[in-house]
Amino acid sequence: MPNFRLLPKHIILVRHGESEGNKDPSVYTTTPDYKISLTEHGRAQARLAGSRLRDLISTKGPSQDWRVYFYVSPYERTRSTLREIGKSFSKKRVIGVREECRIREQDFGNFQVAERMRITKETREKFGRFFYRFPEGFLESLWRDIDLNRFNNNPSQELNLIIISHGLASRVFLMKWFKWSVEQFEGLYNPGNCEIRVMELGPGGEYSLAIHHTDEELQEWGLSPEMIEEQKWRIKANKADLNYHSKWYLNSFFDQEIDSDADVSEDVVSDNEFEDVKEENSDDDSKDNFLDTYS
Repeated sequence: MPNFRLLPKHIILVRHGESEGNKDPSVYTTTPDYKISLTEHGRAQARLAGSRLRDLISTKGPSQDWRVYFYVSPYERTRSTLREIGKSFSKKRVIGVREECRIREQDFGNFQVAERMRITKETREKFGRFFYRFPEGFLESLWRDIDLNRFNNNPSQELNLIIISHGLASRVFLMKWFKWSVEQFEGLYNPGNCEIRVMELGPGGEYSLAIHHTDEELQEWGLSPEMIEEQKWRIKANKADLNYHSKWYLNSFFDQEIDSDADVSEDVVSDNEFEDVKEENSDDDSKDNFLDTYS
């Protein structure tokens, strides 16, 4: 586990503001996805998000000596969102910014043909949004950055990480962090433009969405009652507890009530019985009969 003193107080996911593509999907047929810009409304959303983020960070902790570090997708709409958000933060509060390609949008190609895109997205829904694409690697490097203090943050200062990305990438990030199943992932909804997901550090060193967000918010995002219960449990949990609090997930595979090995002894073939079966089928004729029966 990374050095507790270096753990960020908050890890905050922010979806970009309203883009020209959100307003008019036909834009994708003439403009490369990564060049899609924000609308005026999207820029206003981003400025408001910046104000909300600054208020959240400056008032949630006991320390007023706080800093922020930004990760941003290389797309124009996310970079523009960061520019507007940045207007709420003085430079002395910002440790740094990293453009991170592994939190970019799902790639549908260079220019998008409207009818083909409709079919592609329908296929993605049938195939499953998770399996259709899976961005890998960012979460692991984020932990290394924290563990090695690559942010060069003074441990006496409160560190906050803000990740400005896209809807799908944000959901995959949360899934990998909290080890949600694919079925749970498929039940999640995209955050709205400039909507914020706040993971806050609990006293035991674990992060939870339930510290900052209400049950109603978590339900609106698509979290099941069991997932919400786990988020609440994480508030005071520590790493040593995590492997002992997955009964709801374990039961999705092992639903029978078994207290000991003795409870299943009658249903399991013993070693002696297995040897008897091998002896009965040792000659060629028996093997042929066995194969005839089960082929």
